[in-house]
Amino acid sequence: MMLLQTLVAFVVVLGVLVVVHELGHYWVARLCGVKVLRFSVGMGKIVWSRRFGPDQTEWALSALPLGGYVKMLDARETDVSGLSRDELAREYTAQSVWKRIAIVAAGPLANFLLAILVFAALYVHGIPEPAPRLRAVAQGTPAYAAGLRGGEMVTAVDGEPVQIWSDMRWRLLRSAVDRHAATIEYERQDAAPQGKTRGQAVIPAEALSGVDLETDFLPTLGLDLARPPAMMGKIMPDSPAAKAGLREGDRIQAVDGKPVQDGMAFIDLVRAAPQRDLELSVLRNGVPLMLTVQPEAVEKKGQRVGRIGAEVAMAPEMINASAPLHKALLRGAQKTWDTSVMTVRMLGRMLIGEVSLKNITGPITIADYAGQTARIGMVSYLSFIAFISISLGVMNLLPIPVLDGGLLLYYSLEVLTGRPVPERFGELAQRAGIGILMTLMIVAVFNDIVRLIS
Repeated sequence: MMLLQTLVAFVVVLGVLVVVHELGHYWVARLCGVKVLRFSVGMGKIVWSRRFGPDQTEWALSALPLGGYVKMLDARETDVSGLSRDELAREYTAQSVWKRIAIVAAGPLANFLLAILVFAALYVHGIPEPAPRLRAVAQGTPAYAAGLRGGEMVTAVDGEPVQIWSDMRWRLLRSAVDRHAATIEYERQDAAPQGKTRGQAVIPAEALSGVDLETDFLPTLGLDLARPPAMMGKIMPDSPAAKAGLREGDRIQAVDGKPVQDGMAFIDLVRAAPQRDLELSVLRNGVPLMLTVQPEAVEKKGQRVGRIGAEVAMAPEMINASAPLHKALLRGAQKTWDTSVMTVRMLGRMLIGEVSLKNITGPITIADYAGQTARIGMVSYLSFIAFISISLGVMNLLPIPVLDGGLLLYYSLEVLTGRPVPERFGELAQRAGIGILMTLMIVAVFNDIVRLIS
């Protein structure tokens, strides 16, 4: 069932992005007066088609679901010798170079527009996300050296306001890619008369440039999401927790005499102690108690871990990030721009060897993430679609022959020189472009398989 859900989620993502991309080409081609012969979702052999519209454009579904295309009236591919003068005026290569640039650029721009609209809709609806409040910071980490101790609410990074945890992570990721220091502004609750103090902490450039961007790099810096105290929820009957005398609402303050930071820390301690007695310091309705619990041993992913059969509060402090429509559109556009720029910078770092090629992902990873986000909820799934749409737009704008960016490069040279790129050069460049794309695909699939195995 989970595999089916993942496949359906992946097909929907792919279908939406391909249709939007090709519709961009189609609509602008029509606006420029070019005749469109076929609009295909998928590649290869056509399995279904119907003709619609004044030009009787063929709308088709093809066998291979990875991609799609818009086929226009083009003298390089179709015999146009028998066409009327009016028909020849609608042929693609007969159009001005600026019209051809507009038609080609419309596909990636449609992907960016989709991302902006999806992000804007999510901001209008409201995005429930964890607040950017920090967990206790471990000694010896860059965050601790910068003066952060835990409990701080991050309000800005490098002068840009932060509303939710993902905003903070994104801005720190940008600093890591750009290899510059990050200034974290925060509010800290204290005993002062005003109740809060404001401060700044600077994470140095050398700490950020040394993180592994392939993983969640924030814990490496000493930054983690704050969790609620270790409070007991529902207790399962006849469980180790019930036998030990634990009750719903009990707060675990210490284990074996050592203070417990939060619910996550308590769960880690329980998991690490199968069939071993744990001495718990418990606070029940303001009254301290000492209880002993022995976690039962269970097998999980090939490991023997402890379990006591009790729910423990884990949900972080949440914020519903929302904005009115005009601000949501601006935020959507800003997020799309920032993500596009970050993607280009990451690609640049890969080319010069500063970022590993392991960051390249392929269809298997995309399908996996599609399934995961779909199971989490519609907000996560739509956000994933927006991010993949941006990636598709950026990748198509790369100056690689056979991609939209390669054609835009040809047409830019035509604008500069006043004549088209020689046909022989175009053929050689196209072969090279196919080789580059095949290499990237092999690397991406290899990385997908390695991730799947590990």
